[in-house]
Amino acid sequence: MTAYRLDFSPVCQLTDEQFYQLCRKNPDIKFERNAQGEIIIMPPTGGETGKRNAKLISRFVVWNEQNQLGEVFDSSTCFKLPNWADRSPDVSWIKQERWDALTPGEKEKFPPIAPDFVLELMSPSDRLSETQEKMQEYIEQGVKLGWLINRKNRQVEIYRPGQDVEVLDSPTTLSGEDVLPNFVLERADCLGLTARIPLRCC
Repeated sequence: MTAYRLDFSPVCQLTDEQFYQLCRKNPDIKFERNAQGEIIIMPPTGGETGKRNAKLISRFVVWNEQNQLGEVFDSSTCFKLPNWADRSPDVSWIKQERWDALTPGEKEKFPPIAPDFVLELMSPSDRLSETQEKMQEYIEQGVKLGWLINRKNRQVEIYRPGQDVEVLDSPTTLSGEDVLPNFVLERADCLGLTARIPLRCC
């Protein structure tokens, strides 16, 4: 299955509230919206991708509970980026002080904030060029670190502000660097298996 784009601009331009209500009224459909206002209907993932994504996000949740530095979000969370695009990364994380600066209403709907970290896990239906464009968009809109995991090619692309994309072939580990302190993801977890998370001493 492929993603479909709908351009309503000849008829109307959906407001943020209308887009939010569209998503709420159709909970079984995953929508995104690009900076041009096109509605993107995202296909559901297959079993293998869903399984791997669930294992990946569990690693971030455990790390975050140990370190208490921010908030982790799954792929059902839609963020309003500064360029007005509405995006839903597979995994995302926001520093606690930035999240706490939002109002209760902003947290409840589509938070108007770019995450500090995003991860996209390629599924068989994803187009690499489109996902790479999305990763570049994240960085341009304020994301500090982004990982694009391409299981098919056994590659990980690392995105950082002001730097060229770093492409790793079958990396042994991935470091959260200074964005996700002490977070280490082993290569096996890039393929949906295991990870190493440093434990905190009492």
